[in-house]
Amino acid sequence: MGKYIILTTEGLTYQPNSNSTESDIENMQVIGFAQGNSVEDALRKFLELNPYIANTNFDEIFTIQLTNDHREYFSLRELTKKVREADSLFC
Repeated sequence: MGKYIILTTEGLTYQPNSNSTESDIENMQVIGFAQGNSVEDALRKFLELNPYIANTNFDEIFTIQLTNDHREYFSLRELTKKVREADSLFC
């Protein structure tokens, strides 16, 4: 049985504490996750379990099959700091 993440490039995202009327970041929205014997089966099950999705303004969605449950978490601030430190070594 395959696992899928369902995404869209439609919609807007604002970073925390934003006062902007324009979206701050161009990105994708996670619509949900699904499992099935095929991508079609997974989407059918997802829509059956989440009927409200049909009433949203999202139209174009796509899926990516997840091959394992491995996750790694990072702090954006810490990564940025490490990149800056590494760059300073080469200047």
